Amino acid sequence: MNTKLYIFLFFLCCFELQAEEFCPNDTLSYKQIEQGSLNLYVFYPDNQKAGVNRPAIILFFGGGWNGGSPSQFYQQCAYYASCGFVAISAEYRVISKHHTTPFECVMDGKSAIRYVRENALKIGVDPDKIIAGGGSAGGHVAACTAMIDGYNEEDASISSKPNAMVLFNPVLDTTKKGYGASKLKGKEIELSPNHHIKNGLPPTIVFHGTSDKTVPYENATFFVSKMKKAGNKCELISVEGADHGFFNGSFFRPKNDDTNFNLTMKESVRFLSECLNLHDRIK
Repeated sequence: MNTKLYIFLFFLCCFELQAEEFCPNDTLSYKQIEQGSLNLYVFYPDNQKAGVNRPAIILFFGGGWNGGSPSQFYQQCAYYASCGFVAISAEYRVISKHHTTPFECVMDGKSAIRYVRENALKIGVDPDKIIAGGGSAGGHVAACTAMIDGYNEEDASISSKPNAMVLFNPVLDTTKKGYGASKLKGKEIELSPNHHIKNGLPPTIVFHGTSDKTVPYENATFFVSKMKKAGNKCELISVEGADHGFFNGSFFRPKNDDTNFNLTMKESVRFLSECLNLHDRIK
């Protein structure tokens, strides 16, 4: 066999094995829109049993509200599932595909959390242990589910507020001091988490690279400082010299070596275990 062809087939096989490792166990439709269904891609722990309700983490992909894919967080979902979480990567509307705005992204984020909470027993989830997370614009969507009032498309009696948040270089300021002001058409402050900090918000851990050229690191330090001053539990893990997207695993970003992926996973599990008292429920 040609040597180059052999090498190509070897790496193709390795990729397919890795892709299978990060394949969701289930797909759930949580919302109908004009273009079809919006889905949740669910990863269960290996020992998932009927009648056992586990903490859940719902992750929202990045992409500037313009694009992106739920597969960005498949590696994280597999990790969280191995620790005992029901881990979910959520699809939501984006500008390039659905011709929407960041406001619809936030609506979808709230819808996803409401769906999981309303169907918690069917999915095997503890409705009082639902975590929202995401990267970049997806981190913004996650933060807004807890921090921004309004923009509800379902029964508001079912809370869209998560019980904790895990945010990876999130967009926290949508004014000109942060990211995305041009996409909000003069309504920047309405969806800017840094302008909606108050007491009573969920415990939050933020991961941010000090050399982020897309979302200013200073937005994260401001957020964490103000959260603490408001009486909320909030922690910042700064990664020295890291640029935007440093947290992505090698499945989504092959050039990454998983060092920062492993750091963010271990620290987030530690934080969630402490703040949600999960010591006897996860590994």
